[in-house]
Amino acid sequence: MVDEFDRRLGALSRQHAAAVASGTAALDLLMAELGVSSGDSVVTSSLTFVATIGPAVHRGATPVFVDSDPATGLISLPLLQRALRDKRKPKCVIAADLYGQCCDYDALEALCAEYDVPLIVDAAESVGATSKGRPAGHAGLAAVYSFNGNKIITTSGGGAVLSRDPEIVCRARWRAQQAREPVQWYEHREIGFNYRMSNLLGALGCAQLDRLPTIIRRKRRIFEFYEKAFAARPKLGAVPFPCAAPEESTHWLSVFLFPTPAVRDAVAARLAAANIESRPVWKPLHLQPTFRNCRVYGGTIVEDFFNCGLCLPSGAGLTRKDLARIEACL
Repeated sequence: MVDEFDRRLGALSRQHAAAVASGTAALDLLMAELGVSSGDSVVTSSLTFVATIGPAVHRGATPVFVDSDPATGLISLPLLQRALRDKRKPKCVIAADLYGQCCDYDALEALCAEYDVPLIVDAAESVGATSKGRPAGHAGLAAVYSFNGNKIITTSGGGAVLSRDPEIVCRARWRAQQAREPVQWYEHREIGFNYRMSNLLGALGCAQLDRLPTIIRRKRRIFEFYEKAFAARPKLGAVPFPCAAPEESTHWLSVFLFPTPAVRDAVAARLAAANIESRPVWKPLHLQPTFRNCRVYGGTIVEDFFNCGLCLPSGAGLTRKDLARIEACL
């Protein structure tokens, strides 16, 4: 079933694919592929989950963070160019897709090629989305997906390594299965990892892929519900989180920006009083205590997003009754 899941992920992404235990494991396998180690630097988005940079840090690399483009919410290409030009050549760039939308893969590939730096795409949040018609993760040296419990499709826990280079995927699969040599006894020329996905989860992944178009349609309808709900309440001043191409996004999470932190917090408090969970956008990584001494290019845009942004209930299982409860709170 894992082999079948790999095949179907490859068809979805137009690449080769290897399903593994998590998106974090997938990133760690790619850090192993690149030989990331102490003394290296890795450039990434500041507005993303900590797992985007975690595997590189565990290997001794120093993170370098880049602010977002205010028009898209995604990594700023001019600031990324500054980071690539100013620093000693980084080991790689990890560009994170965000809240269901893909980065501008064409522009990222051109920029990373100009500075001869490998590009990795963290497409954990964008499975099923596209970038100018290219499927999520179809860029750079390789990409990763996540199938965690809150993602667009889920295997309860899981992820995948994706690449147009079959050898990269083959090596990732081999390392994920303890790097055992292809002989009858247990032979190891390299120490691998127990990052494999089980057949049970592979079967669940195949079933989830059958439902992917339905899930995406549902996610987009939920986003449209919020758009209409906030448009009918202009005093709240809520606007959608920036998105370069809304028609290509899955709207994995419906995220809105409010005019002030006080308004955002009041809406969150009203929802919480009705036992409805909401959450601020990702806290920028350069503001995390563990990264307080790391270099950041820009930073004010993602700080504004964090102060005024709210992730709203977006699960594909939301019923009309659930949405009516949310609207009543608004």
